[in-house]
Amino acid sequence: MEILKTPIADLVIIQPDVFMDDRGYFFESYNFEKYKDILGGAVFVQDNESKSLKHVLRGLHFQRPPYTQGKLVRVIKGAVIDVAVDLRRNSPTYGHFHKVELTEENKFMYWVPPGFAHGFVTLRDDTVFTYKCTNIYNKASEGSILWDDPDIGINWEIENPVLSDKDKNAPSFKNFISPF
Repeated sequence: MEILKTPIADLVIIQPDVFMDDRGYFFESYNFEKYKDILGGAVFVQDNESKSLKHVLRGLHFQRPPYTQGKLVRVIKGAVIDVAVDLRRNSPTYGHFHKVELTEENKFMYWVPPGFAHGFVTLRDDTVFTYKCTNIYNKASEGSILWDDPDIGINWEIENPVLSDKDKNAPSFKNFISPF
């Protein structure tokens, strides 16, 4: 396993050891003992999975305290551009983002700690995306930021993504008051 640091503190990419042979492959997608230091002792209480057509964009989402969530995300099938935005107001990288391509081939995992907005756009049809969460989902605590906010400046590398009404109408970063 290799840990790839990003320019944003606490946000890491995990490249697992994948064992391949003529039968297929095997890798450990999670092991508490191996990951506890990397993920700051995170304990996961909910797993989520989505399947999306090509160019579906989901995000930028987060959960407010006391339901903040850290997420360990990965692609089972297909490919995404995955983005995390630092919403920790005392962070030197507040408002900055980092993106990574997660694919069924590279099997990268992305650790998105509490205090970040998260989103992804699918690059292939029938992409299956999964994430382990450190807290349960709570509708009253959900929040979002506009996916194409000019103050954040994410290049999603596609035109005309497929969006939910919630994501089309998310508030701007300029008007966002961080609870983190």
